[in-house]
Amino acid sequence: MAEDVFDLVILGAGPGGYVGAIRASQLGLKVAVVENRPTLGGVCLNEGCIPSKALLDSSEHFALARDKFDLHGIEIAPPKLNLARMMERKAGVVSDLTGGIAYLFKKNKVTWLKGRGKLMGAGSDGLQQVQVEGKDAGVVRGKQVLLATGGKVARIPGLDVDGEVIIDNAGALCLPAVPEHLVVIGAGYIGLELGSVWLRLGAKVTVVEMLPVMLPKSDGEAVQALTRSLKKQGMAFHLGTTVQGIEVSNGQARITLAKGDKVQEITCDKVLLSAGRKPNTDNLGLEEIGVQLDERGCIRVDENYATTVPGVYAIGDLIPGPMLAHKASEEAVVFVERLVGKNSQVHYETIPGVCYTWPEMASVGQTEEQLKEAGVPVKTGKFNFMANGRARAMAETEGFVKVLAHADTGQVLGVHIFGPRASDMIAEAVAVMSYGGTAHDIGAMFHGHPTLAEALKEAALDVDKAAVHC
Repeated sequence: MAEDVFDLVILGAGPGGYVGAIRASQLGLKVAVVENRPTLGGVCLNEGCIPSKALLDSSEHFALARDKFDLHGIEIAPPKLNLARMMERKAGVVSDLTGGIAYLFKKNKVTWLKGRGKLMGAGSDGLQQVQVEGKDAGVVRGKQVLLATGGKVARIPGLDVDGEVIIDNAGALCLPAVPEHLVVIGAGYIGLELGSVWLRLGAKVTVVEMLPVMLPKSDGEAVQALTRSLKKQGMAFHLGTTVQGIEVSNGQARITLAKGDKVQEITCDKVLLSAGRKPNTDNLGLEEIGVQLDERGCIRVDENYATTVPGVYAIGDLIPGPMLAHKASEEAVVFVERLVGKNSQVHYETIPGVCYTWPEMASVGQTEEQLKEAGVPVKTGKFNFMANGRARAMAETEGFVKVLAHADTGQVLGVHIFGPRASDMIAEAVAVMSYGGTAHDIGAMFHGHPTLAEALKEAALDVDKAAVHC
């Protein structure tokens, strides 16, 4: 390995690392990726985005069969859960996708160095050196190094994961049995999604959040609607509540909660700690070579993703911004394209966010609250799925689409969707906003009938009070 010199050495094979590696190879660079996991894809494919969505879809099918098939004239005996089979399917989805990345590495001649990488700084020849510890131990040299090690679970002080009663997000994806009572600490996207999985499969689910509302950076009206929906489904909430302590005994957890002066205890058989994520910067050798972090523990980078050390770059969850797989992937592509002289940009103002509960909540751009606080003149258009033909046919009429447009120019500044397949519908809003489109542009575009997407068209038309079906 010592004789090999790469144009680019990437630490981490998650959505940032593997996408950057493949794109760099397509552009003619010689690339090596240092990854310690036995499979590629990082947290996202192995224990995050993909397995969680597999379980969300499976649990959604189970809940549909149990609760809604009769609405469609389908009479069946109460469905029986085969959790082991459901977990096998999830594992198969993960295996197929991680194996697909390994195939793409071979196809694009990306070298995978199996081990953990640590920066050693530049050698006398000016090349960056990375110490690899593991199966492919040794020192790899590169003209440039890209840090793409992603994020990790943020631990709550005083609360430790034991893997049995107190679990983390990864543990919640492979439980051998449905909990009787699952308490989720943290009302972020991940906690709500995993809570939804086990709620659908029969668990009692209680969510504890220290903030007065969940998802505080999301559109307030959409969050209120999601909260009401989850409560209707049976999920309980303790908002504005802190965890003072957890005692575990005989397979049960006793949790002490405090809200103002009121203190109460609840018991459960599983506690999911899901209080967010933080940059995974441990043992990378950052301090030793002079890579600086900011006050939040993120790596400082400039507009080209360069750190404070020449030749070392960082993207994704390691740098400021939302910790989302698609953000990391786009940053990786833009980084390598700029490296070869292309004028590429990441459109940060149009990064979509999705909460994969059911109904789903998806958004792009600014919220109504943010625009009002900034003093931006806004016109709002809204359309309820209750009036959408396809939603009616699906018996999925809960929710709405809201379009926020500049009052003077009509330019779309934000779109917020709470309803069926919001995760798919938000893509149109991202496309229109990426090109500076207006609410009139959306309203003037053809939308197939009947489709859920017509709700976005109607909401855009409603900005100028021109919606037909309101």
